[in-house]
Amino acid sequence: MLKKLNKQKDFFDSYMYEHLLPSSHVLLDILEVIDFSFVDKCTNGFYSDKMGRPGFHPQVMFKLLFLEFLYNMSDYEIAEQIRTNILFRYFAGLGIPDETPDHATLSMFRRRLGEERFKELFDNIVLQARKKKLLKGRLKILDSTHIQANASIRGAVNLLRHGRKRVLKRILKLNSQMAHNLEKKYLNEEKLHNLPSKDEIIRELELTGEFIKKVKDRFDDEVIGELIDLLETALGQQARKAEDPKYKQPDEIVNISDPDARNGFKSRTKRFTGYKGEIAMDEGSNIVTSARTIQGNKNEGEKNLFKEMLKDDKSKGIKHQAVAADSLYDSYENRKAVHKQKMRAFIPRSKKGNIKNSKLDNFIYDEKNNTLICPQGHSPNYRSRQENRDFFIFPAKFCSMCPTRKDCPKLNNGRVRINVSDNYKLSLLDNVPEKKEAFVKRKEIERKFAEGKLWHGLRRARYRRRWRVAIQTFMTFIVINVKRMVKLLLGRREKTLLAAGFG
Repeated sequence: MLKKLNKQKDFFDSYMYEHLLPSSHVLLDILEVIDFSFVDKCTNGFYSDKMGRPGFHPQVMFKLLFLEFLYNMSDYEIAEQIRTNILFRYFAGLGIPDETPDHATLSMFRRRLGEERFKELFDNIVLQARKKKLLKGRLKILDSTHIQANASIRGAVNLLRHGRKRVLKRILKLNSQMAHNLEKKYLNEEKLHNLPSKDEIIRELELTGEFIKKVKDRFDDEVIGELIDLLETALGQQARKAEDPKYKQPDEIVNISDPDARNGFKSRTKRFTGYKGEIAMDEGSNIVTSARTIQGNKNEGEKNLFKEMLKDDKSKGIKHQAVAADSLYDSYENRKAVHKQKMRAFIPRSKKGNIKNSKLDNFIYDEKNNTLICPQGHSPNYRSRQENRDFFIFPAKFCSMCPTRKDCPKLNNGRVRINVSDNYKLSLLDNVPEKKEAFVKRKEIERKFAEGKLWHGLRRARYRRRWRVAIQTFMTFIVINVKRMVKLLLGRREKTLLAAGFG
């Protein structure tokens, strides 16, 4: 049953808050600027008005999570703080004598809402920013950052041993006698810190396979069933690697505790295990308009994932003149998707598969006639199609006598011959003066990631499983957006007061 939110404080509460609250504080500014009533709409249907024990109001629960991420605390810490911190109680909408939720209640609230509802909460904050006309709509910046998994990286032997241990721990709750019998042979808590020998790997593979046969389908328990499926998948992957050490498993399970975590790369040489938090940011206001969490091995520049990010902003009625992203997003499909929404694609070309000679940037691409125009205004006299590329030859009578031929690609028999990809042609459409400035502004998104990691715990996953880490990502950027909105709106108010002579 849902408790009603008490908006009117009694005399005791009013007296205490009036005398003990600070005259100014960021939390008081947030209450002035942000309307939290959207939480009621997003959680509608999750609580009964008549049945069950009285539960804490969704706004109270959401504000506690907000405080938790604002000050980078744990469920335990915020549950303890709300008992004694009068400012936190006021912000959350609790009276002095009111009961407070414990850490388990906060965890249950997150689980009950799930990833989808937290996305709605995030979107509602963005919509408030749009209604308050904070978004500039000039440049949308896309990028992602790695989030280290809340789980250790395990080799083949340690992974299988840990998997058996997790299953046995669950069996112990259902059948302690059977668990103790199985532990004698299949439980090995010793961790290998060196590379295992081939014989050790084979031994663990055989032992795990035998263990799965003994316990599979023996228990009508959803948790055991899921753990066995994960262990069976990991066993198959490790067996395939044992047969061929050079084989690279594209979707390898690296930890049974967090089976969604994946190995990825921060750069060409630096690896990590975990997830990627990807955002779209409105340049000028620096408000994050879209956010999502993907596994560490996913390529955020993949065409379907990229289109989803564009679609997400469009669904909220957010429009921009251009999109800026790094070369990981470089592809014909991505540029086409951006141009389809009538935006410019300020995406640097990746070295792979593109013409190395940057002198081609001086050419103009005529999309209507599908042709190139050289810096002197001449068009090619020959064109042929080769898969996803076009081959152009310019006339020798112009190229051999051209005064700017040094600025063109190398001549061949007195003529410029160009083999250019569809992606490269589209990139030429965006060769405008604003492009260089956009590449500089694109770096501003790094400060947003740094803020999340330094102050709000985004460097490492708080939870396990991708959907839980997605909630962490949404809550982190809800907090960051609210902080930014307060700064922009109160700064705007101060300027208005100064202009009116109240200075």
